[in-house]
Amino acid sequence: MIEIDNVSVRYRLAKEKPKTLQEYLINRLKGKRHDHQDFWALRDLSMAVRKGETYGIIGRNGAGKSTLLKVIAGVLRPTAGRVRVQGTIAPLIELGAGFDPELTGAENIFLNASILGLSRSQIKEKFQSIIDFSELRDFIYSPLKSYSSGMVARLGFSIATEVDPEILIIDEILSVGDKQFVEKCNERMRLFRKKGTTMLLVSHNLVEIAQICGTVLWMDHGGARMYGEPKTIIDEYVKSLT
Repeated sequence: MIEIDNVSVRYRLAKEKPKTLQEYLINRLKGKRHDHQDFWALRDLSMAVRKGETYGIIGRNGAGKSTLLKVIAGVLRPTAGRVRVQGTIAPLIELGAGFDPELTGAENIFLNASILGLSRSQIKEKFQSIIDFSELRDFIYSPLKSYSSGMVARLGFSIATEVDPEILIIDEILSVGDKQFVEKCNERMRLFRKKGTTMLLVSHNLVEIAQICGTVLWMDHGGARMYGEPKTIIDEYVKSLT
């Protein structure tokens, strides 16, 4: 379902930023350019995810996990390498992505679900199920800017999983939910796994990764350190933290 061949993502970072807007404008008028340095968020990374596989990604903060998911979801274009994805994707890679804080929760259901590819009639059909799963019926007509981060996560997960994607991508978004709702989401992911949905999960919760995933990738400094059976990879990763 997913093939990543020698993918790299480079950002250009300014070594020194102008201290004031005036300094910036003067430098632009003079044609002065600031020195930059390259930062490689991903470097020559290759991986493959089979259809129906639940694939976990672990690593320290800054290892490149979220960047990898954005490349797979098509949010970022790689600097080098090739990405091939077969199937519809529902990405939960950034809290609030695809939402408008000025709109109500109900309006954001239509906005976000349409971004994920559903027609208006399909959204209407799934509308009540999304609200019921999110447990936000008392707040669904309030503006999203009044929601807590946990409430936004509930709504995002509810929409993405009602879309019934072929590939579900989740990046730490459930870490802001309460314990009861997280378990409810985990149960839904277990059902997705049983029916053959391909899932990519980034999490610092290693117990969750071990329970749900069949394969784990350990990322380090933008590359693949190890991948394989969850217990082996997680044990080696934990050892590296001590």
